[in-house]
Amino acid sequence: MVPSDAAVVLVPLKSFGSAKSRLGDLLDPAQRSALVRSMAEVVLSAASPLRTVVVCDDDEVADFARNLGAAVVSTPPDGLNESLQTAVERAAAAGVRRVMVVPGDLPFASDLARFADPADDGVLMVADRHGEGTNLLSFAPASGFRLQYGPGSFDAHSVEARRLGLALRVVEDEAIAWDVDEPEDLSPPTSLGSLPEWLPDVETCRHP
Repeated sequence: MVPSDAAVVLVPLKSFGSAKSRLGDLLDPAQRSALVRSMAEVVLSAASPLRTVVVCDDDEVADFARNLGAAVVSTPPDGLNESLQTAVERAAAAGVRRVMVVPGDLPFASDLARFADPADDGVLMVADRHGEGTNLLSFAPASGFRLQYGPGSFDAHSVEARRLGLALRVVEDEAIAWDVDEPEDLSPPTSLGSLPEWLPDVETCRHP
C-alpha cells in the first residue's frame, strides 16, 4: 500500500467455486459463482473513489479483483479474522487512518465513502438485517481493534469497541443490511430493487 491518510475499504472474498453453498438447492455451481461475482462487482463499485483491497487466498479471485482496479492482499487460509487482521496491520503500517471492512455479498451497496471519515477515531457499524452479523465495520487501523467475525459478530464487535474505550456509532441502512446467504435472501423487498434476472424464483423452487 502507498502511504496515505485516506480510508481504505477491505473486501474479503472467498473462492468463487466454493461460495454460497447454502444456496445449493436453488442454484447450481455456475449460477452461484456468477451471483457472487455480480455482488462483488457492486461492492467494489460502491467503494469508489476510496482505495479498495480484496482479501483472499484464491488466484482466480485475485485476478478478478485486479481487473476491477482493486489491490489484493493474499493471505494463507487461516480464517477470516486472521486474514483481515493482516490487511488491517498493513494499512496501519502504511499510515492509513481509516479502514472499512465490507463483505462482498451486499447486492445493494452504494456510496461507501460516507462511512469513512479519516478524522473519526471511533467505530462505526452497520448490522445485517437480523442484528447479528456485521455488514460494515469502520475504524482506525492503529486503534488495536481486533476483528471478531463469526456468529454474533455484531455484539462481539460492540464489546471490542467498549474494551478499547472507543466511541461506537451504529447506523441503520437497509441496503447495507441486506446480504445474501440463505435462499430467502434471494427475494429482497421491492424498496431495494432486484437481484439478477436470471436467478430462479425462490417460491417457485420451493413449491414446484
